[in-house]
Amino acid sequence: MALRKASSYSRKKVRPYTRKSSKKSQAYIKAIPVPKIVRFNMGDTKQYPKGKYSYEVRLISEDKLQIRDNAIESCRMYINKVMDKHSPGQYFFGVKVYPHHILRENKTAAGAGADRLSSGMRHSFGIAIGRAALVSPGKEIFLIACPDDRIARIARDALGDIKSKVPGRTRILFQKVR
Repeated sequence: MALRKASSYSRKKVRPYTRKSSKKSQAYIKAIPVPKIVRFNMGDTKQYPKGKYSYEVRLISEDKLQIRDNAIESCRMYINKVMDKHSPGQYFFGVKVYPHHILRENKTAAGAGADRLSSGMRHSFGIAIGRAALVSPGKEIFLIACPDDRIARIARDALGDIKSKVPGRTRILFQKVR
């Protein structure tokens, strides 16, 4: 079955739902889906903590958002592909949000003659269908560190390309570190 449209989850004012107990009888959700994000830090991960990069480009949220893990993963794959193509090994790329929030869906039958599947609102808690990251205003979503101005402009363009994949308003912060 296909995913629900992103507007079903992206701008809800929700309380974070992360209830996971080690005792299965105490947990409301018995099985939590694994996050789809494969890696959180890419590129030259050894040089970034030493402060070798002089430019940083960040994607920062301006709204309170819920970003699903498959949207974060598609942005990560695109940015990593662009940066590896133009400057292999000369950048650090980090995903700064983690999808803790568990998304639920109460599936009902929509169609004629499918009354046996639906139980109405009797068991309306729903089943876990995915995860999302809850992002507050001013929080950075992605970080790209670069050694020179040319690569930093490529990183800024890559972040501009993925703004349509992230719900809500975001801005790109381009700054020189030293």
